Parts: sequence; C-alpha cells; structure tokens
Amino acid sequence: LSKSNNQNFFDWFHAWLLYAFYRANIAKKKHLCLNIIEKKKVDKTLSKEEIEYFVQNYTNGNITDYQAAALIMAICINGMTQDEILDLTMAMANSGDILDLSEISENVVDKHSTGGIGDKITLIISPIIAALGIPVAKMSGRGLGITGGTADKLESIPGYNINISIDEFKQNIKDIG
Repeated sequence: LSKSNNQNFFDWFHAWLLYAFYRANIAKKKHLCLNIIEKKKVDKTLSKEEIEYFVQNYTNGNITDYQAAALIMAICINGMTQDEILDLTMAMANSGDILDLSEISENVVDKHSTGGIGDKITLIISPIIAALGIPVAKMSGRGLGITGGTADKLESIPGYNINISIDEFKQNIKDIG
C-alpha cells in the first residue's frame, strides 16, 4: 500500500472508531436511563447520582419527554423517599441559572407556584411580605397554564416593565423590598 492509501485507511479507521464510540456511548446512556426508570418502577430508591443524571440529561435533551413521563408515572405510583425528594429538588434547582442574591440580604424570598387561574396569591402576598421588611425577589414564568404566567399578566399592565437587567432587578429588591 502506498503512503496515501495507508493514510486513507487510517482516516477511515479513525472515523469508524469515533462512530463506534459514539454509538456505544449513546447506547450506554439509553441503557442507564431505562435502568433508572425500571428501578423506580419496581419501587427501589434512586441514588443522588441517578437523579442528577436524569435531570441533567433531560434538561439538555438527551432524555425524551416520554422517558421522563415514564419516570414520573413510576414516582406517582411508588412515591419517593425524603432523600429522593431532596435530591430531585436540588438537581432541578441546580439545572438552571442561579442568581446569587446574598449581597442583598441573608434571606430573600420568592413565592412561586406551578401556575393557575388568576394569580390570586402572588399579586397579594408579595407586597405583604415586602411590607414586613423581607426582600421579595419575584421571578415569574411565561405561558404557564391557560391564562399565561405571572410575567404575562404583569406585562399587560400599562407602563409596567418586566424586561429589566439583573442589576436593575437587584437594585429594585434593595430599594423596594
């Protein structure tokens, strides 16, 4: 074989190895995901690492909605231990951006919910808590439920600006509460 043929062979072989490794890695991840679902389906306790793996891979798109639905169904049927609930809560909280508000106060609160019709609690309780001197950092969602999220509702108030920078947000908490 000539040098160029050898190079072509090694290029092809290298590409094949990379592909094989990629496929094996995908299969391993799929297998681990299915093992986690199966483990909870038969009412076994998930480890912190398994929960973190599932949340991380769901949020980055490696785990499908139907796989997440299967795990949620197993959790609904069999429940979770206190440790699993704590680990899931922390994995979910750490799966997104974290805003450090420790410069404002030792305790900054946010009343949050899964949504509902009317925002009957959020718009009433937040000012009450702030009036008690407890800083309220209200972070609201969009498009939650049939009536939209709190952010959608607040944005409908003429002159109310919800599109502020993080620095403005922090300053508002310091100034207003």
